[in-house]
Amino acid sequence: MQPMMQTTETARPAPGRARPFEKTQAPTPFWLRKLLGRDQAPSREEFAAVCDATWEGDPAMDALVEWMFTWPEGPRAAKALFDQALAEGVPADAPAPLLTFFKSVERTPAWVDREAIEDGVVFIQRVGAAAPYVLRDLSLMGGYLLSGFNQSLVQTGALNTGTARRLAETGKWWMDCTTAGGLERFGPGFATTLHVRRVHSLVRRHLARSKDWDHAHWGLPLNQMDMVCTYLGFSVVMLLGLRKIGIPVTRRESRGVMQLWSYACWLMGVDERWIRLRESEASVLLHHGLMTQSMADWTSKELGHALSREPLERHYPRLQTLRRRLAYHLHLSMSGYFLSRGQMASLGLPARVSGWFPAVTLLPRFVFYSAQRLVPGLNRWQQHRGRAVQRALLASLFGDAEHDVIQPDADHPAHL
Repeated sequence: MQPMMQTTETARPAPGRARPFEKTQAPTPFWLRKLLGRDQAPSREEFAAVCDATWEGDPAMDALVEWMFTWPEGPRAAKALFDQALAEGVPADAPAPLLTFFKSVERTPAWVDREAIEDGVVFIQRVGAAAPYVLRDLSLMGGYLLSGFNQSLVQTGALNTGTARRLAETGKWWMDCTTAGGLERFGPGFATTLHVRRVHSLVRRHLARSKDWDHAHWGLPLNQMDMVCTYLGFSVVMLLGLRKIGIPVTRRESRGVMQLWSYACWLMGVDERWIRLRESEASVLLHHGLMTQSMADWTSKELGHALSREPLERHYPRLQTLRRRLAYHLHLSMSGYFLSRGQMASLGLPARVSGWFPAVTLLPRFVFYSAQRLVPGLNRWQQHRGRAVQRALLASLFGDAEHDVIQPDADHPAHL
């Protein structure tokens, strides 16, 4: 089957990784139906749409990358123009494909609410280490159970490269996006998001042409539905995990987080038709998207085991050996709290790990974050403290290395 890089009007068969429609129709519990306002299971039309999205890439960036390879000056010169336009703005005499692309991303969609985005930034900074813990130990670790997500990582050499470095680079992007004003046109989150988007397109281009990529089973590499589920991991899954460890979330905070990651991932190339600004609607979409994923396989065990060992490589200024071991057990406990024994085993992790850490700290955490709403000034203090903790966590991942997002080397398919 030939790779399909663009959306077409013709219906395409679901990739082999997707579940049969009949197996997506599990009954929705009454309480969940009331919470979501509908059944969680997809209709035939909804399921056909999410399956079709596994054949769709990022048309705007994919077209720009194709231009980079056909431009007479060569892709490296085109990349330099892209980087200049990203940092300084697009000159009026820039090549037409570059002008067209930046015009599309500089257009702020009508649904974007900048004030709500800043609400999301404040909330994420205020929860400190809790957010990266949930994202790492639930969103990322749990995501490895869905082997459809893993294929692009595996085929770009992720099993043989540093897990700590990949986690640090993702953390740098996350920190940039959750900086005040980070998603403004010349903010750090805007810049790193478009940088990563270009890398994704280059990887998609490489893998879609690879004889080792099974299109009939996996669909298109780094496709729309994979991107959608990833962005919902940063929003819906994070909010769910924070509640489970005792952090209350107000309606305004939920709206802010959804706005922030909806806009960030629109910049990353997610089509507007998949944007969900309400947490309940996004939860339904996430469930539908997960029905297009394969179950755990050997890649889940390899990636999960490697991630579990990552804390043992961290860099601390004092008591490094002790703090590494402590971080290892805390993260393992968090995953054990969120995931079942069977899921832990599928990830190559000890199946009988206790979720003691989040369980013991749940009540104190709930009291602390609830009290912030009652004590004037405590929210602002906790925001500064929480952000400092997040910076320290990122520093422990990078060590002495430069804090930067992915810069593909000569062995990486996105290298130019």
